[in-house]
Amino acid sequence: MTSKRMLITGGAGFIGSHLCDHFLSKGYAVVAMDNLITGEIANIEHLFKNDRFTFIKQDVTNFIHVAGPLDFVLHFASPASPVDYAHFPIPTLKVGALGTHKALGLAKEKGATFMLASTSEVYGDPEVNPQPESYWGHVNPIGPRGVYDEAKRFAEAMTMAYHRYHKMQVRIVRIFNTYGERMRREDGRAVPNFITQALRGKPITVYGNGSQTRSLCYVSDLVDGLDKLLHSNLNTPINIGNPHEVTIRQLAETIRRLTKSGSKIVSKPLPVDDPRQRRPDETVARTKLRWTPRVPLETGLKRTISYFKKTS
Repeated sequence: MTSKRMLITGGAGFIGSHLCDHFLSKGYAVVAMDNLITGEIANIEHLFKNDRFTFIKQDVTNFIHVAGPLDFVLHFASPASPVDYAHFPIPTLKVGALGTHKALGLAKEKGATFMLASTSEVYGDPEVNPQPESYWGHVNPIGPRGVYDEAKRFAEAMTMAYHRYHKMQVRIVRIFNTYGERMRREDGRAVPNFITQALRGKPITVYGNGSQTRSLCYVSDLVDGLDKLLHSNLNTPINIGNPHEVTIRQLAETIRRLTKSGSKIVSKPLPVDDPRQRRPDETVARTKLRWTPRVPLETGLKRTISYFKKTS
């Protein structure tokens, strides 16, 4: 067990809440901060009885004060799906810019290691596959996805500036598509969309012809990778994601089979700037962090389907 203490912004969100669980189980004291525009109290309610857990409802784009020492600041606050950042374009930009600035300032004040949740979206609609950390990306800065892409690209630049200028210890994780329990049904991403539609017997909506690919990482594998990165000495961006690539149509067919659904698969027009491919080059994570995803796609999907059934 440890006496270390950390702040997790976005701590009531999908990934943030799993991080709270993980680090509390390892003996950390955890302060979760969230303004709940996409996070949900239900994700962390079970932690309120833990005397090492504290929740602060706050928008991180405002000045952040956390009393007492902090060893780590994990900045995971942000809308994180196309539906969310279409609904909240300006808050998405603000949390990536102002929120990152406030979180970095707090980490600097406390002498804490700072971790930024960046994203594979910084690569945009990539022209190389898989995407290594050295790839600069192919992003439309003024398209509908630009509010998220550019917020995260700016956040990475600011984090590296604090590292270079203030000599801070920073960790930047580029998170690829992650799924699992506590995803919101209405967040617009493929896995919750398909599961919800299949369980309700509704048509499963695939955008375009479904040939675009994604690489899906189960949330427990992601959290394991984040822990390893946090406790490493790597200050530059690192991909964390599952390199196993599937088409969106294959994903829809797998979920239909696992749910034993009679839903039809139907096509809708492809959204603007929707990436054709999304697959991490995870060489750095595998060699330097000794990290590799372990949960097979069907195993993770079965767990996620079970969660959606219980919470329907």
